[in-house]
Amino acid sequence: MFVPFEYEFFRHGLIAAVLVGALCGYIGVYVVLRRMSYIGHGLSHAIFGGAVLSYVWNLNFYLGAGVWALLASGLIHVISHRRWVGADAAIGVVTTSSFALGVALISTHRQFTRNIEAALFGNILGITRSDLWVIVVISILVVTALSIMRRQLLFATFDPEVAAAYGVATGKTDFLFVVLLAVTVLGATQILGVTLVAAAMVIPPVIARYLTRRFHTLLLVSPLLGAFCGATGMFLSFYLDISSAATIVLTAAAIFILVELRLVGRSGATLSHTQNHTH
Repeated sequence: MFVPFEYEFFRHGLIAAVLVGALCGYIGVYVVLRRMSYIGHGLSHAIFGGAVLSYVWNLNFYLGAGVWALLASGLIHVISHRRWVGADAAIGVVTTSSFALGVALISTHRQFTRNIEAALFGNILGITRSDLWVIVVISILVVTALSIMRRQLLFATFDPEVAAAYGVATGKTDFLFVVLLAVTVLGATQILGVTLVAAAMVIPPVIARYLTRRFHTLLLVSPLLGAFCGATGMFLSFYLDISSAATIVLTAAAIFILVELRLVGRSGATLSHTQNHTH
């Protein structure tokens, strides 16, 4: 049980997985309720272009990919608010273009293949003390900002038209939320990779929604589930010797399947009980 703690890479990875899992679970509640799962997936792919540019220009990953992520989120926000373009189309245009730019650059600069693999599939066992501090700062920043904007976000999430009538700046609120989402994706990309970040933001809040209908409880249960999946996934990956990022996501998926099966079984039992009473 305590053998993995003898290794520094595991201790760093475990702390990072728990922090990122909790952060993704927390902001994921808003992502799921606002039906923005696709934007989380899209932003992670958009950051890939910025990550490749960072390597090409020899910039710090968080600086290069962070600026790129903010540009991508701004473009998505602007394009999606055109009357003749839907949000899904705007996300598709911006993110696929950015991802394609990254792939094009890789084809001409093959010497950093290993770093690109880390961006695509995560490099949780290569997390340094500096990376941990960056993740801590990002977590505090995002959770604090979401707490401050909580009332406006709630209003804009459940009834945007009425929110605007009551003076809530829904456009500004949406933009700030997308920026916070981009910052979260940036922090999680080094851990889970661009291909798995969206899963960490969607699966825990979906499971939490099965367990509770109360919004305030959702904001507690979802990050706890995310942190639990992060920690469990790290231990399983250590003992089974498989990818940590994939194991974290598969742990969350396994919990989702178990909860789903339990609900299906309960529904079947309730239906059978009702039919017996009817006859």
